[in-house]
Amino acid sequence: MRVGIGYDVHKLVENRPLILGGVNIPHSKGLLGHSDADVLLHAIMDSLLGALALGDIGKHFPDTSESYKGISSLLLLKKVGNLINSSGYSVENLDSTIIAQKPKISPYITEIRKNIAYTLGIDIGRVSVKATTEEGLGFSGREEGISSQSICLLNYMEK
Repeated sequence: MRVGIGYDVHKLVENRPLILGGVNIPHSKGLLGHSDADVLLHAIMDSLLGALALGDIGKHFPDTSESYKGISSLLLLKKVGNLINSSGYSVENLDSTIIAQKPKISPYITEIRKNIAYTLGIDIGRVSVKATTEEGLGFSGREEGISSQSICLLNYMEK
């Protein structure tokens, strides 16, 4: 068994879509980043990579590479999932939290969970995604950015 923790944060800016868990969420601002800046999937990938001491997403998908510019983080998550499986492990469960003052994320949680489960090839019952605010405090409370945290449990697959 291996456990990993991931964290990511991105700044909210004008003229960018807000993508969380592969879902385009209507909002006046989106997240700034080299890829689609999906802060949730970035935290999840870092938790998965960290569980096996494989570094972080910056190591595997550097923001200096044009091949990752604007890429869907679901494609990157698929690559991380393949790496986990090829290492002999499977995802037992994921538990993630999105921290954002606005917009309300709850209407999109089921679709987000489905995207993650489908991309990793696991049952949706193994994927927990929650959302919370910081009650107007800090950068997320001031609507300057959105952060996400994730923890995962990986099991070694018997061969």
